[in-house]
Amino acid sequence: MEDIYVTKAFLPPMEEYIDRIRSIWESHRLTNMGSLHQEFERKLTQYLRVPYCLAFANGHLSLETALQAYGLTGEVITTPFTFASTTHAIVRNQLAPVFCDICKENYTIDVDKIEELVTEKTSAILPVHVYGQVCSVKKIQEIADRHHLKVIYDAAHAFGVTVKGQGIGNFGDASIFSFHATKPFHSIEGGAITFRSFEDGVKMYQIKNFGFMGEDMVCAVGGNAKMSEFHAAMGLCNMEYLDEILTGRKRVVERYRERLKNRDGIVLLPSQEGVQENYAYFPILIKEDIFGENRDSVYERLAKNGIHARRYFYPLTKDFPCYKHLFQEVRTPVAEYVAERVLTLPLYDGLSEDEVDRISDILLQ
Repeated sequence: MEDIYVTKAFLPPMEEYIDRIRSIWESHRLTNMGSLHQEFERKLTQYLRVPYCLAFANGHLSLETALQAYGLTGEVITTPFTFASTTHAIVRNQLAPVFCDICKENYTIDVDKIEELVTEKTSAILPVHVYGQVCSVKKIQEIADRHHLKVIYDAAHAFGVTVKGQGIGNFGDASIFSFHATKPFHSIEGGAITFRSFEDGVKMYQIKNFGFMGEDMVCAVGGNAKMSEFHAAMGLCNMEYLDEILTGRKRVVERYRERLKNRDGIVLLPSQEGVQENYAYFPILIKEDIFGENRDSVYERLAKNGIHARRYFYPLTKDFPCYKHLFQEVRTPVAEYVAERVLTLPLYDGLSEDEVDRISDILLQ
């Protein structure tokens, strides 16, 4: 039997991609916001149901740019239960991350613990829609308004998610998305920022393009975060298959739920009321005292059988060696508990029912 990995990137028919990039050979325009890039931004704005959207070379540069554009200083309240990029983007902007615990219901930032972390140095809150689970956006905004803070969402996992019909990119001051090849929707490498203020978008545009606002006018200290035409072409191709991709992923998730829902010691994330999911990940939490086996031994047993799951997220970002003793050490007991027990199972649109059953059978042995 072939090994099964935690994800497999979707690729459109090669002929369709070649047809998309044919215009590049005609124009010889490879980057610098060419016609494919512009078309991609327009379609992203429509699909995400947001007023404004800028495409970027990757999700991490999107987040670094958003933080820089708002001129933040001091401290940013965030979660340690996230990918390295979230914390790195804060630190690389000379800001100090203040780690808030997560809620046990869906592993997003615990809104009941944010306010006690606010100080005179706090300038923003950076929550994460982890696994596509939506944060308590209303309560977060209420806290931000009381303390005059910016809210920038890491929505790298939440592309296409809606809340009561509203696109996830409409909350807070800005949201960033990742189009990395491992995501349900990808442009090989890529990312985007959605935002509500046109003026904020001008700053973000400047930062992503060396600060240029004209042929020879540099108005900001910027970098290079532009998406190439080749990446935009892949994004445009894959947008045509989004419904098919999400339908396939939904089928896999439903089969996992059917097979694992009644197993003592395995905790599944619940569906959220009013939320249209994107089926980005399928995490399970293993309670070793009930299941009879801890997460790491399950992970190793799956690997021995050719099933490559992932301990995602482990360790917590606040426990990375590069951050040891650098920032305020705050206990986050729920995040610590989850990080030691969570395991994301293989999930992609092409995963067959037989393969899901094979994974489930090995897991349940």
